[in-house]
Amino acid sequence: MPSPLTPRDPVNDHLLTPQNCALLIIDYQPIQVTSVASRDRRELVSNIVAVARVAKLYDLPVVLSTVNVKTGINQPMITQITDIVPGEPIDRTTVNAWEDEDFYAAVKATRRKKLLVCALWTEVCLCFPVLDASKENYEVYPIIDAVGGTSPEAHQLAVHRMIQAGAKPVSWVQLICELQRDWQRKGTAGDFAKILFAVEGH
Repeated sequence: MPSPLTPRDPVNDHLLTPQNCALLIIDYQPIQVTSVASRDRRELVSNIVAVARVAKLYDLPVVLSTVNVKTGINQPMITQITDIVPGEPIDRTTVNAWEDEDFYAAVKATRRKKLLVCALWTEVCLCFPVLDASKENYEVYPIIDAVGGTSPEAHQLAVHRMIQAGAKPVSWVQLICELQRDWQRKGTAGDFAKILFAVEGH
C-alpha cells in the first residue's frame, strides 16, 4: 500500500510529530532512581535511555532539569541520559520545576505546545509540572513506563490525578512509533528499528 499522497501537516497534526513536541526530563538523579519502588529500576533506566535516544533521533527540543545539585544536597543527572542528550541541566531548588523561572523560560523557548514529560518521582516532580502545564493549555504526555514513584500506590494515584487534569499518558514504544509513523521515512527508519527492537541494546 502506498504512503499518503498528501502528508499531514507535521506542525498542526493532532498526533505527536518531531515538529510539534518537546521533551522535558526532570530529576533523574541517583537518589531518586534508587528510591523508586513502583518499577524495576533497571527497566526504568533502560526506558528513560530509550526516550533520550528517541529525542536525539528525531531532533526534539529537550529541557533537562535537576534539583539541588548546586546546593550540594544532590548529585547530577545520571550519565546514561546526559551522554545521549547534551546540555547543562537547569538546576533548581523548587520541588515543582514549573515554578522555576529558568525552567519555565526554557519550556516557553521551545515554542511547542505538546510536552512529553519524564520525571522522578511520579507523584511529585512529574505530577506537579504536568498539572501546571495542563492548566496553561499545553497538551501534556507523561511517558509512564519511563517514570516511577516511591510506591506502586503513589505512582498509580499520581497517574490518575494527571489524567483527571487532562494529561495523555503514553509509553516510549507508542512515542517512537507515533513520531516515525511511516517506514518510508528512510532518514530515521534504520535507527528507529534499532531502538524499537533493541538491536544495539540500551
